[in-house]
Amino acid sequence: MSLIPEWYNPNVLQDLGFGDVVRMRKSHPCGGYEWQVVRLGADIGLECLTCGRRILLERRSLKNRMKMIVCQGGDSDSENG
Repeated sequence: MSLIPEWYNPNVLQDLGFGDVVRMRKSHPCGGYEWQVVRLGADIGLECLTCGRRILLERRSLKNRMKMIVCQGGDSDSENG
């Protein structure tokens, strides 16, 4: 018997981390395609790397709009030594 609920959909949740840079399918009105993850939770907070605009997207919305993860953000634990 599995501990994962029957309704759980692994395709909706991404392996995103704080500081990751993602490339979207469509450009922002400023012309930028790349966004940095600034908040994790039920909604994902993103900041445009071109103009600095911040938005919140549901995980499902982000999955549909995201093209790829450009680079993984660094762990804050490794910076402390």
